[in-house]
Amino acid sequence: MRTEFIKLYPENPDPRKIDQVVKILKNGGVIIYPTDTVYALGCDVFNTKAVERIKQIKNIKSRKTDFSFICYDLSHISEYTKSLPTPIFKLMKKALPGPFTFILNSSNKVPKILNASKKTVGIRVPDNNIPREIVKFLENPIITTSIHDDDEVLEYSTDPELIFEKYDGKVDMVIDGGYGQITASTVVDCTDNAPLLVREGLGDIEQYL
Repeated sequence: MRTEFIKLYPENPDPRKIDQVVKILKNGGVIIYPTDTVYALGCDVFNTKAVERIKQIKNIKSRKTDFSFICYDLSHISEYTKSLPTPIFKLMKKALPGPFTFILNSSNKVPKILNASKKTVGIRVPDNNIPREIVKFLENPIITTSIHDDDEVLEYSTDPELIFEKYDGKVDMVIDGGYGQITASTVVDCTDNAPLLVREGLGDIEQYL
């Protein structure tokens, strides 16, 4: 299997290259792409076989998955979640796009493979035009699950060329969007009326409360 390696610039992603990425995703491909935090593995959220491939790559044996996915904006999010309480909606409007994963009550539209027995879903709208343009052109969310590093010091892989070396032959495409961060997103549980900090990450949710 040949893995493609392309360069995209977050400030102004080339639409022809975005189209190239989207074609791979529509054909059930798996990609590695930058976010506003760490590099992530992704596929079309509605492609069951591609989701299974990601589980194999990450060596996830369990049927239950905690994969989050990326939406383009707040209106896109509303398709996959139950109606948001006003305080939560206002918080997300202030914080997004940004380095946060919001855990929300999921709608029936969330694919069964992601939902499993859980009734919640993690949603991201990263402050990076590359993944947002991908989901805009694809017209579906994509899976987001972090690329971990084998290094004892660094938890996450940051260099796209080294990521390509490691995953060459395992994924369909690696997108070089510059060096990634070493800190993942901040996770906030918003399934109740009051937001609850689950994991401290790159984003500071306190400034939006």
